[in-house]
Amino acid sequence: MASLQTPVCDFGAPAPAFSLPGVDGRIWTRDQCAGERGLLVMFICNHCPYVKAVRERIVRDVRELQALGIGCVGIMSNDPVDYPEDGFENMRQVAETFGYPFPYLFDETQAVARAYGAVCTPDFFGYNADLGLQYRGRLDESRKETAPAGVRRDLFEAMREVAATGRGPADQIPSMGCSIKWKT
Repeated sequence: MASLQTPVCDFGAPAPAFSLPGVDGRIWTRDQCAGERGLLVMFICNHCPYVKAVRERIVRDVRELQALGIGCVGIMSNDPVDYPEDGFENMRQVAETFGYPFPYLFDETQAVARAYGAVCTPDFFGYNADLGLQYRGRLDESRKETAPAGVRRDLFEAMREVAATGRGPADQIPSMGCSIKWKT
């Protein structure tokens, strides 16, 4: 299992458009997922220990960000042939079990992950109301284990700043996780 870190935030880079199937049976586009104050795109999956360590915190932070006008979406881009735990039916079960309050979408061709430059799970892309990139960092100090309660909520604080000002913080700590499982 390769562990990777995300690159530095490319401030202002546009959010690529997408149209992907969700576990709810709908087709979702970027614009349908965006909120009036921004968009958080999360590349996540079911099997990765880095994602498993923060699922409850993702749900908590998404609920609070949605109340601030930030739309949120989870995208699963791994190859489910080699990683069956990431298959569509398992995505549906995980979304239901954890009460995902955001669309959980399947990027079967992996074209969306490539368009965004996603490298790992979790990989967070925070955009302002103009869909310009403002955050490319970690959720918090968690790695393969959940960080202690009370640690700084890096993603939440950054996106709260984006919702209020349209700008993300200058200093960002990269996210870390399992590599995207690219098709061969």
